[in-house]
Amino acid sequence: MGELAWNLARELVDEGLRDDAIPSLGQLADLPALIAELARQLEEPDSRELAARVRAHAQEREAIGFAPREIVAEFLLLRRALARLGSGRVAGAEDAVDRLLTECVVVYFDRVTADLAYQARRDPLTELLNHQAFTDELEREFERARRYAHGLTLVFFDVDDFKLVNDTYGHPEGDRVLRLVAHLVRERLRRSDLAGRMGGDEFAVVLIESDGEAGGQLLARIDDAIAECVAREQLPPGFAISPGLAHFPTDADSAATLYKLADVRLYEAKRAKQER
Repeated sequence: MGELAWNLARELVDEGLRDDAIPSLGQLADLPALIAELARQLEEPDSRELAARVRAHAQEREAIGFAPREIVAEFLLLRRALARLGSGRVAGAEDAVDRLLTECVVVYFDRVTADLAYQARRDPLTELLNHQAFTDELEREFERARRYAHGLTLVFFDVDDFKLVNDTYGHPEGDRVLRLVAHLVRERLRRSDLAGRMGGDEFAVVLIESDGEAGGQLLARIDDAIAECVAREQLPPGFAISPGLAHFPTDADSAATLYKLADVRLYEAKRAKQER
């Protein structure tokens, strides 16, 4: 089966290149192995194994530059290969091939759709939740906290004099600093907590099922981590953040009030620093 799959893959790729149905980039790659594995699926179907194999193949193709349209075109080539392999060998081969390739396409687009949905909620620089996604999650978690009488802490903070970082060291360095700050925050949260980039150098955190002390404790851990990074010259000298905290039910009775109060307290903290 291996030699047959290899010869068939080469033949079909040559056909696809002549018909401009697939890009020259990558060409054979693992097509022979995939054809052989899919051929086995005609006789011994295993949907979990198939799904994993198709996802892996699609990711490999994307990594070398294949567009979604080109990956689907390659699936059509696979259909042609399986039809030839199955002809005379597997009863009902045509229906089996169509069913198998339909599963391949569904698995691929399920993954692509899931990836797009994930990316739509993420800030591309830091991979934290973006502003809209964070706000939506805050509303959802606030209602859950109110329903089950749990505490909820909202922490806002931004980087002091971040414009100076960009002006002094350049925007690429500013981006690196923001990514590092996001990493420091993410590493100090529980899996249930949420973190987002609200825009520019502004970040936000929701601490789920937390008491009134949790926000201050988190900020202390972040400040310690920042101090370590400054000492290691991973952050500029004097690097610091200004925070604003609000806690439910101590400070607010709605998500909007919690949000506004944390924002006001952040700017009060910045103003206090400027007045020193």
